[in-house]
Amino acid sequence: MRRAPKAPAIPAAALMREAARARSRAHAPYSRFPVGAALLARSGRVIQGCNVENASYGLGVCAERAAIFRALSEGERDFVAIAVTGKPGRGAPPCGACRQVLHEFAPKLVVLYRDRRGRLVRRRLDQLLPDAFDFPSRRGR
Repeated sequence: MRRAPKAPAIPAAALMREAARARSRAHAPYSRFPVGAALLARSGRVIQGCNVENASYGLGVCAERAAIFRALSEGERDFVAIAVTGKPGRGAPPCGACRQVLHEFAPKLVVLYRDRRGRLVRRRLDQLLPDAFDFPSRRGR
């Protein structure tokens, strides 16, 4: 039986810096709450995403989902960690929708974000979303 490749080591601060770079490209003219995400794949790639708002609010997308959708479209399927950052002084943990989408692909994902005091928070996704929805046919996987 083949073992999964070891997870790449990248300091939390470096992943948070990547998320901040992504935040600089956010399109948030309505909320004025730009968010960036940096998703670390087991391959070692860091895939960035930013929130993109739309005048029809429900059509926007969060940074975390932008990152995971981009990663999937580029062939990545195995994820280790994600860093999420909003403006300094504003907490930016993933919203419930993003937690559910991330769960679909990486239930044990490490999630890094800053709280409102600027302290780095590190949690596993399954701690942030303890009773995630799983489609019944996937349970046997």
